[in-house]
Amino acid sequence: MLAHLYQNTVLKNPKSVFVFLLIALLSFGYFSKDFRLDASSETLLIEGDPDLEYLREITERYGSKDFLVLTYTPNEGMVSDSSINNLLSLKYKIQSLNWVHSVITLLDVPLLNNSDEPLQERLKNFKTLKDEDVDRERGFKEILNSPVFRNFVISENGQTSGIIVNIKKNDKLKDIQNKSREEIENYRDEIKRQNHNNILEIRDVIKSYENVGKIYLGGIPMIADDMMTFIKSDIIVFGLGVLIFIIATLWFVFKKLIWIIVPISSCFFSVVIMVGLLGLIGWKVTVISSNFIALMLILTMAMNIHMSTRFLQIKKNFPSKNKFEILKLTTEKMYWPILYTVLTTIIAFLSLIFSEIKPIIDFGWMMTLGLITSFLVTFSLLPTLLNFVPNENISISENKDSKITSFLGKISINNQKSIFTITILVIVLSIFGISKLEVENSFINYFSKKTEIYKGMKLIDDELGGTTPLEVILKFPNKIEDESKEEEFDDDWGDEGSKDDEKYWFTKDKIEKIANVHNYLDGLPQIGKVLSFSSIIDVATLLNNNKPLGTLEMGVLYTKIPQNIKTEIIDPYISIKDNEARISLRIIDSQENLRRNDLIEKINLDLEKKLGLKQSEFKLAGVLILFNNLLQSLFKSQILTLGLVMIGIFLMFFILFRNIKLSLIGVVPNFIAAFFILGIIGILGIPLDMMTITIAAITIGIAVDNSIHYIYRFKEEFENTKDYKKTLSSCHSTVGVAILNTSITIVFGFSILVLSKFIPTIYFGIFTGLAMMLAMISVLTLLPSLLLVIKPFGK
Repeated sequence: MLAHLYQNTVLKNPKSVFVFLLIALLSFGYFSKDFRLDASSETLLIEGDPDLEYLREITERYGSKDFLVLTYTPNEGMVSDSSINNLLSLKYKIQSLNWVHSVITLLDVPLLNNSDEPLQERLKNFKTLKDEDVDRERGFKEILNSPVFRNFVISENGQTSGIIVNIKKNDKLKDIQNKSREEIENYRDEIKRQNHNNILEIRDVIKSYENVGKIYLGGIPMIADDMMTFIKSDIIVFGLGVLIFIIATLWFVFKKLIWIIVPISSCFFSVVIMVGLLGLIGWKVTVISSNFIALMLILTMAMNIHMSTRFLQIKKNFPSKNKFEILKLTTEKMYWPILYTVLTTIIAFLSLIFSEIKPIIDFGWMMTLGLITSFLVTFSLLPTLLNFVPNENISISENKDSKITSFLGKISINNQKSIFTITILVIVLSIFGISKLEVENSFINYFSKKTEIYKGMKLIDDELGGTTPLEVILKFPNKIEDESKEEEFDDDWGDEGSKDDEKYWFTKDKIEKIANVHNYLDGLPQIGKVLSFSSIIDVATLLNNNKPLGTLEMGVLYTKIPQNIKTEIIDPYISIKDNEARISLRIIDSQENLRRNDLIEKINLDLEKKLGLKQSEFKLAGVLILFNNLLQSLFKSQILTLGLVMIGIFLMFFILFRNIKLSLIGVVPNFIAAFFILGIIGILGIPLDMMTITIAAITIGIAVDNSIHYIYRFKEEFENTKDYKKTLSSCHSTVGVAILNTSITIVFGFSILVLSKFIPTIYFGIFTGLAMMLAMISVLTLLPSLLLVIKPFGK
């Protein structure tokens, strides 16, 4: 019924079908203007993650802001007149940008040890390095030895200065939280555009100062913007690169212009319609899905090569048939194998929807829609275009049998023991490698060492206390539990103590607890700069002639400190109202063998076991926690769903072939290829990240296409010959050639991804391409060997 309807609507009405496809192309092409990219950190978070809500709460409470970091290494000494003047000029230039809230440099650090006045006077009338009457050498030495500012605004060797650029907070998002999703999305797009312009502006400023020293830019907003730039670049490079390679492959295979135009037209229609559909739906392309155009081109091309090869083989075998009959026979014979290859690949991509991470879920649905689009376009456009081409232009010169497929066919017949021995060895190696797999999320290792983003992050890591932020929030007993300690204050302070609760907050227990946790964190080799109220106490101790301050003195000092110093230096680290303290630290992201999940688990365990804190008395927060949650969630979901993918694909084989033995034979070579790639990744010690973790499922889904085509053809040929070896030789010279050509296209198509500036994309391209190559070899050696030994069609 469906076949009859297809023949009457598509094959018999090529002009109407072509007009319909053109209308679809133009309509969806119009909506492609709404196609959007998104590389913000929000795209790499688990929706509804409680740690995200907690981080937002902490950010609000302690007044944290988004910030950029500049590293400034002057040509001359840091305290020379020219270096100070250049730094001051750079600060004011950045400060004048309308999106900048404040700029902190070593010239803004209050010098509290630069005179011999009483401490109270020094706090009120503090000087900075930019003041003319200050002793610069003495001031610089104070900053260099400061527990707060060393490795923060100045490197330990005093040669590199850090410039912290705090970005103005935009409260507009709060105001539109109750508005429509579309309004929120539009506002977020506006924020991204603004962030991009901000980065361009500050880079222009840096450029104008490049003759005064080395200046690098770093910070989360810059990472997001650079990732967006890389995505745009990757989409263009991948699209063009894959297209050029596909044209070269088609010429190599068919050596006729028409057999380049027809498949390329299918690719063009599929991609434009899909891009328009994404624009219409409002799905954004992220780092995860940035290679979807390359994937669509590769998979559409594979369908077209199989269709085209079969058309030419039927035309050669039945020279008396007219074009309509050949097209009818081609579509009849290719409909089911191509439909099932599409469905098995869809199963693999749909496994991504279990990940809880929106961009990965979107990628799964995106590729599902893309494959359906490619399937529909291939079965409508390809026969339509061939209907328009004169017969004499369709035929190609006689092709000799492929030497590669003939060679692999002979190996399958004559070397079965060797093939099975190698297969067992591959399985053992895969198990060993998979046991060594681990997941990791390292921003700095996502970028080439030649990029500015890498150089800036590396310098910040090495000289200015680390890159990725982490917060440790300490919670203290509530006031009722703490009354006995307050009574101690009342005895000493009399009536004045009851007037000001703030004075009661500084108890010995709290100060010791903060100091103990601070010192513990500071001693971990993976951690760079640690800042807390303990740092402030260390500064106060230095100013007090190295005499520790008592809790009473701290209370008095807190009430007397000028508000501007309190806001900048103390309020970010304690919240008297919430009865808690914040310890801010940064991870040295570039440290070799850093395992973030292990570090988080170690800190949580040590705070409880070594420092004796209850679980309710501390909590970790920050970007590090959020991205670690993402990766652990992704790892669990992909490992769990890999089993579902395998079961789903096995069921597809069973529905198609109605034979359990044949279904097992069909899936085994591809599963082995996918797991072997995971094993290689494990053996090489490359951690799985947000992109490479999806390789196994995607590889199985794409590679299994070859098995379907081979077995389907084998079954068809065997019914005529009733001889396994003859059928094998025949299949290797027909469908085997198509498998070889499509696999080469896919392998080299994925190899285009090595041109990316984004390291996970390069790994994805290399390992997926390698997996496809192994799957192709496996399908042309192991699969036929299993067919010969097991004889699933009977003897």
